[in-house]
Amino acid sequence: WGTNHAVLMGKDVIKEPFCVINCDDFYGRDAFATIGKFLSELPEGSKNKYAMVGFRCCNTLSENGSVARGICVYDNNHHLTDVVERTEIMRVDGPICYKDEEGKWIPVEENVPVSMNMWGFTPDYFKYSEEYFKEFLSDPKNMANPKAEFFIPLMVNKLINEGTATVEVLDTTSKWFGVTYAADREATVEKIASLVKAGEYPEKLF
Repeated sequence: WGTNHAVLMGKDVIKEPFCVINCDDFYGRDAFATIGKFLSELPEGSKNKYAMVGFRCCNTLSENGSVARGICVYDNNHHLTDVVERTEIMRVDGPICYKDEEGKWIPVEENVPVSMNMWGFTPDYFKYSEEYFKEFLSDPKNMANPKAEFFIPLMVNKLINEGTATVEVLDTTSKWFGVTYAADREATVEKIASLVKAGEYPEKLF
């Protein structure tokens, strides 16, 4: 039923602050250190204080075509207020741009934070997810759509819009990479090999 349903499956075994990631993305050491620091510094029994690692847009692009990213909007306290999904982001004659609904390319800042689905939650998140999943399933339009998904941003947006929780947007210098296009594979293999050579990762992880 989607990414937040997958998170919900951990409700009976996770009793402490936790991080959620996609299984098919490479996030980088700094990103894990950043979210780890946030979670480890939460006071005992913390609730309703979550976080999201906001990758700098320039560090998440593919050299082989456009990418889809959630551009983050946040307030003066670096608390997330919205995630605006942009399905086509790429460099256009130099600047990073996204294609709007009218097909125009709109420039964005190099370091604008984007969501790569790296979240930090506390266990109270499961209760909210369980309750909202029941609402999701009772909605006729979701039951009628075999492709309907219970996404993490759906749950997060509900909580921040209601004022139930805050989500701090954390900055990272890490460079995301993954295989969006078949042509990305070679570059991804080379990047991982260079990190191993630099000593950041062992040659054999397992």
